[in-house]
Amino acid sequence: MSKFEFPPSILSRPIWGQLEPRPGTYHLMIADAEGAEAILDVATPELMAQCHIIHIPKGTDFAARLSKLNPAQLYEGPSYEAALPRIRRVLGDGHMGLQIYLAGTEGLMGQAMAEAMRAGIPHSAIQTEHRGSTGRRMQCVHCKGITEDVETDPFVCSHCGLNLFVRDHYSRRIAAYQAVCVDAEDHGNIPEQKGIYQ
Repeated sequence: MSKFEFPPSILSRPIWGQLEPRPGTYHLMIADAEGAEAILDVATPELMAQCHIIHIPKGTDFAARLSKLNPAQLYEGPSYEAALPRIRRVLGDGHMGLQIYLAGTEGLMGQAMAEAMRAGIPHSAIQTEHRGSTGRRMQCVHCKGITEDVETDPFVCSHCGLNLFVRDHYSRRIAAYQAVCVDAEDHGNIPEQKGIYQ
């Protein structure tokens, strides 16, 4: 799958990199959907011997290919929420030399990065690579509700029903972009909906 080239933006917007094998005592790789492709690209037998892969398929079929890598541990779960106790356990048991690799959607990488940061790992020490959907995890600044996988601008808040403008302002703490009411001053005047990156 080709990678999406994100357009330049403001400083708070994350810049995703590219995974590369690093020396370490243990490796935690967390991916969703096409993020598995990034793991497959960097996998070596030496790396996999000390690797715990956590994958959320989201309808993709990478299970057999990931299993053939022979990682020390492989978990496939139905959602990030289902995988969260495992992620927290691995981070809690981690020692010096733990390497973290995140790949897939911005929503998954942001949430997993926030969890690793809560465990004391600086965001600059975590590798990331975007693959797959460009849908955003958005927080409504009015009701604080989170809407997942937003691909259009404006969009309707899944919690309070306001029409929201998609902004590039990003919060690492909550792993979400911030959205504000698009028609607050002129109720009902809502711009035509378009794709976020159109």
